[in-house]
Amino acid sequence: MPSHFDIELKDAVPPLVLALDVGSTASRGMVYDAQGRPVGRRAKVAHSFTVAPDGTSEIDPDQVVEEVKQIIDTLSEALGEHRVAAIALDTFASSLVAVDDGGHPLTPCFTYADGRCGEHVVALRQELSEEALQQRTGTRVHSSYWPARLRWLAETRHDVAASTAHYLSLGDYVLLSITGTLATGTSTAAWTGMVDRHTAEWYAELVEIAGIRLDQLPPIHHLDQPVRIEPKRAAKLAKRWPVLDGARWFAPITDGLAANVGLGAYDETTIGASCATSGALRVLVTEMPEELPAGLWCYRVSHDRALVGGALNDVGRALAWADVTVAVDQVDPDDLSAALTAEPHETTPLVLPFFTGERSTGWAADARAVVTGIGAGSAPVEVYRGVIEGIALSYARIASQLREVAPQPEKLYCGGSVTTSRPELLQVMADAMRTSVTPVRMKRSTLHGTALLALETVAPDVRRARPDRGAALTPDYARRPYYTERFQRFERVYDALFG
Repeated sequence: MPSHFDIELKDAVPPLVLALDVGSTASRGMVYDAQGRPVGRRAKVAHSFTVAPDGTSEIDPDQVVEEVKQIIDTLSEALGEHRVAAIALDTFASSLVAVDDGGHPLTPCFTYADGRCGEHVVALRQELSEEALQQRTGTRVHSSYWPARLRWLAETRHDVAASTAHYLSLGDYVLLSITGTLATGTSTAAWTGMVDRHTAEWYAELVEIAGIRLDQLPPIHHLDQPVRIEPKRAAKLAKRWPVLDGARWFAPITDGLAANVGLGAYDETTIGASCATSGALRVLVTEMPEELPAGLWCYRVSHDRALVGGALNDVGRALAWADVTVAVDQVDPDDLSAALTAEPHETTPLVLPFFTGERSTGWAADARAVVTGIGAGSAPVEVYRGVIEGIALSYARIASQLREVAPQPEKLYCGGSVTTSRPELLQVMADAMRTSVTPVRMKRSTLHGTALLALETVAPDVRRARPDRGAALTPDYARRPYYTERFQRFERVYDALFG
């Protein structure tokens, strides 16, 4: 059932924004009014990555362009005579497409999950000071970032390297294909791992190390800088989509930034938490941290803001493992829920939930899950409780470092599929992090954030509507000694095995 937050077109407050989101499983679109409320119908086209055991993870960039056009067709038809003032796009981050001087793709889109450049990651770690790189770009050496991927591409596809005019992220390619404009958003550029977080410009020394030229990269546009569409191309777009006549197009941003803003975490007072297959904690800051804790990343997202945080590989994925391992289908749901909401007990196994490796805070990519403290009498539900606590403690490790650079957060807004499929996690997170956790009961928060960021420019003086939120879950301070001891044990086991 739609909430009060969703409205009909007749109730919309202009100007309208058409927001587009290209995610890992689908492209989506929706129209939002000046108050940030979703208007009328939404459009969705499912897709999937092409994957292979060698680390391949690709998608056809032209397929995505056609999906976006189809979504604009659908939403334009639904709008009738109503015009939109802006078109805003977000995509999954850390993608790469090489194009020739005519803008045609020379490669598939390599996604963030493509790991074929692993050898080049190792080589770069030996060649560079990873600590110095992190302080300069806010990122580590990793297979999802461009430096190692560009070196891999040059080594394995000499023909591509010789013919490439520009290296683009997927959103940049979509924008170029539809509007003819070469541009990238600040956050999209930052997620390549090749932007100086202090200047918000391409880091020239690293670009050279990666083996390409600065003129092969698109111009960076901040959040308040719409791109310029050549008049003839704009007229052509208006002919196909009259509702877009005169609309401003914004450079593509990343889904991580959009998700945070969509949850309501748009300043230093609020942490945004994603709890889905993977997870993250992020804070938008206006003061760039001078020194970045080793466990965090920091992406410049505009001239006046940066996004600081850390990510977890395994949240929903860890719970899916627990579902199978403890045979949840054979456990009474009430008994399982009761075990997850009961007072914590020292007999609960300690779990380090690194089922597919670790990102923040230790960056141990080869780490794997550890379960310790199981006894002959340990019940399956206790193991499940251990996984829940392990996830919460992993968030707490990130939160402890976030407080070093963003000490102001007063609240935490949490969204994602796990918040509804396993809501018991949220109280454990609140207890482990010593921070109130508020679930945001809104679908498509990423699309919502993309629209809100465009509305900052096209409707700066309109008050935004508040999305539906659940009751805040506050920390139980009587449990502080338990989670303090658990946190310390987690770190001791981690240091012994991966430190």
